[in-house]
Amino acid sequence: MAHKVDHEYDYLFKIVLIGDSGVGKSNILSRFTRNEFCLESKSTIGVEFATRTLQVSFNSSDL
Repeated sequence: MAHKVDHEYDYLFKIVLIGDSGVGKSNILSRFTRNEFCLESKSTIGVEFATRTLQVSFNSSDL
């Protein structure tokens, strides 16, 4: 299945979170992508996907 790219970007990073059950992987993902955090979330089973686009600017003097 082909996906249409709506934004152009220089870099694309894909991150995989791996850890024991109940340590908060889904809450980390939710906080980063939607700025939400649920103290009473239930354990998830399987795979969860989310995306976030960031625009980062820097000066060459920062290097």
